[in-house]
Amino acid sequence: LGLSGPPGAGKSTFIECFGKMLTERQHKVSVLAVDPSSSTSGGSLLGDKTRMTELSRDMNAYIRPSPTSGTLGGVTRTTNEAILLCEGGGYDVVLVETVGVGQSEFAVADMVDMFILLLPPAGGDELQGIKRGIIEVADLVAINKADGDLVVPARRIQAEYVSAMKLLRKRSKVWRPKV
Repeated sequence: LGLSGPPGAGKSTFIECFGKMLTERQHKVSVLAVDPSSSTSGGSLLGDKTRMTELSRDMNAYIRPSPTSGTLGGVTRTTNEAILLCEGGGYDVVLVETVGVGQSEFAVADMVDMFILLLPPAGGDELQGIKRGIIEVADLVAINKADGDLVVPARRIQAEYVSAMKLLRKRSKVWRPKV
């Protein structure tokens, strides 16, 4: 599964929760987390693992943070090979967390069976959803952080994206993207 979305959408938190649910169901989960690299120093924080403390201690989970090292598209130049290595290593679920991305960075969509776009409740209006690019390749749009005071805005953005998705051309005869 590829997971993408804007910075602050809660990708790492979602992966930790989802990953723990999967390991409790006896799955072996691998997380390939991609962090941006500095254009000045070339360095990267590789901090996603620290936001997945429970999952990182799980014996049925493997978390590998990697820097983009200047590669565009939200992934590294070796992400596809890393997916294959994880599958070969016995991990039956591989989650690829991209860097916080925008409308045109979705290279992971071609590497995975399902591409999930996570959005916060304040993820824009219906016009944002109609924009070509990342929304066209999403198999699932998940509105994250939809609790407390954000329930109403989350329901509104969900309705706007459902409406916007109806205007996009179908990519598959068997799967209709869900919000």
